[in-house]
Amino acid sequence: MPLSTLAGLLTGLTLIVAIGAQNAFVLRQGIRREHLAPVVLICIAADALLIGLGTAGVGALVSAQPGLVRAVTWLGAAYLIGYGLLALRRAARPEGLSTSAATSRGSVVATTLAITFLNPHVYLDTVLMLGSIANGHGEQRWAFAGGAMLGSTIWFTALGLGARALAGPLARPGTWRVLDAVIGVTMIGLAALLVTR
Repeated sequence: MPLSTLAGLLTGLTLIVAIGAQNAFVLRQGIRREHLAPVVLICIAADALLIGLGTAGVGALVSAQPGLVRAVTWLGAAYLIGYGLLALRRAARPEGLSTSAATSRGSVVATTLAITFLNPHVYLDTVLMLGSIANGHGEQRWAFAGGAMLGSTIWFTALGLGARALAGPLARPGTWRVLDAVIGVTMIGLAALLVTR
């Protein structure tokens, strides 16, 4: 594997392997075994698209518009707070794992798209940061981008399929209370960091 590709793989993984709205949703769908394939495929395809846009120079273009970045930051913070409050509400009234496919495929796809494209960290990390780092590799920028895309593919596939092993422990409402509370606090904390940095 070329050095730039390996660098892209490792950088992509370090940015994506964290508790966030997208990862939490993939984990939840994997545990529920509910429309997992489209969720994972959408996340992988979206990351590939955004990494490609950042590598093509969109990240530099957007970062040159401070007003646009500021607006996206505040909208993103509002989104993270909303998602965090929903998670805290679920934590207040936890339910055990339900393996029945109670949600329609269309609803799950729409939620996946919203969680992916309305999440500010997707743009800040994937387009701006990864795009800037990729362009720092000069002629090897697309090798770096390919490594980052590979990292995304490995992560979302492993997260979705590996979640099934957690189905037993997460059948208990108390476990969901802790998980949703952690997610809620994390999302609100990320929102605070986003607007204060």
